[in-house]
Amino acid sequence: MRTPVVRFAPSPTGRIHIGNARTALFNYLFARRGHGRFILRFDDTDAERSREEYAAAIEVDLAWLGIQPDLVTRQSQRFPAYAAAADKLRALGRLYPCFETAEELDRRRKRQIGRGLPPIYDRAALGLTSDERAALEAQGRRPHWRFKLEPRIVHWTDLVRGESHIDTASLSDPVLIREDGSWLYTLPSVVDDIDLGVTHVIRGEDHVTNTAVQIELFEALAGPGLAPAFGHHNLLTAASGEGLSKRSGALSIGSLREAGVEPLAVAALAVLTGTSASVQPVRSLSELMSLFDIAHTSRQSARFDEHDLTALSARTLLGLDYESARDRLEAHDILGHKAEPFWLAVRGNLTQFLDVVGWWRVVEGDITPVHEDAAFLAEARAALPEEPWDHATFGAWTARLKQETGRKGKALFHPLRLALTGRENGPEMAALLPLIGRLRTLARLP
Repeated sequence: MRTPVVRFAPSPTGRIHIGNARTALFNYLFARRGHGRFILRFDDTDAERSREEYAAAIEVDLAWLGIQPDLVTRQSQRFPAYAAAADKLRALGRLYPCFETAEELDRRRKRQIGRGLPPIYDRAALGLTSDERAALEAQGRRPHWRFKLEPRIVHWTDLVRGESHIDTASLSDPVLIREDGSWLYTLPSVVDDIDLGVTHVIRGEDHVTNTAVQIELFEALAGPGLAPAFGHHNLLTAASGEGLSKRSGALSIGSLREAGVEPLAVAALAVLTGTSASVQPVRSLSELMSLFDIAHTSRQSARFDEHDLTALSARTLLGLDYESARDRLEAHDILGHKAEPFWLAVRGNLTQFLDVVGWWRVVEGDITPVHEDAAFLAEARAALPEEPWDHATFGAWTARLKQETGRKGKALFHPLRLALTGRENGPEMAALLPLIGRLRTLARLP
């Protein structure tokens, strides 16, 4: 297989969501597995809707997921290349001007449907003489430009779907340039893929119908057999089955980050949902790469449930070792000799990482203890062991209290947890007690 060069090509017209992230991650993991390159290309030819703040946000979102592009490029800076490609297609007789209005085309389509014919463009513009074209231009009409397809069956071996084909005779010649001279998606995308040396185009299955057209464009501009390989993965939907949209902002990567979801949980669920691999927590993108195989992606749409993400995020935190969490802990002034045992004690009780701040306050700061049974807690204070303390201290303390008071189970343990942590539940007290220390424990007992 060729060393892969792939691209993720969002339009900076909104925030990317987890469905977009699925495509970005598929490309990134595929490239890294093959020791290749990942290109971030902003498809920003739509000047009215493209925004710089969206482009910046997309780069931030990808970085949060762990995706570092090898190159960032923008279509808005490459218009001369597209104009040169259009000139080449004109010279080849593959790009021709059309003067029909949208209303005329709509009426024509309706007539074709009424006659039981496929509603494809009939290439009437190819029959215009130069005088007729001049007359239309004199009326103030400006042409749009269509790519003349060769009527044939285009074959490709899809990385996900296997042997695939489309008969281009069943398609309308696609419009590449609008009446106002602006570019549609198709030509800039192909020109960029050629110039950047893209070897594999990995994208959602909603682009399957574009593939035959693009292969013909690749062959016209670059030569036979030089089109990249294509892979069309299934799409993520919301739990309700509805499609995801950048415009709605639902499940945007930014909103998930702000909600405190772990990026590795987002990556694992985005990549593994709807594949042969089971969804599971991972400790790195390298580990996720070892579980990922694009060929084992289902053909069925993959439903994404936010509740699954919450649970997976917690499981991801549980699997993080101290070294992986160290920098994030230090960012919250959680450091020193207590930091590692603290992390190992609390990581299984975190819904999101920021929960560590509250638990660090339990072991190092001031809390409001809850005294459920003052008399019992006074007995506990009297029985409190001397330091040094370790993981066995809590067990020895409660064993003595059980013998002296006859208490057991919740009646024994619950008042101690409330007094020492101020909380109904949490990490094992055997792990927390040495971190809290004897002085703070005495201060929290009546």
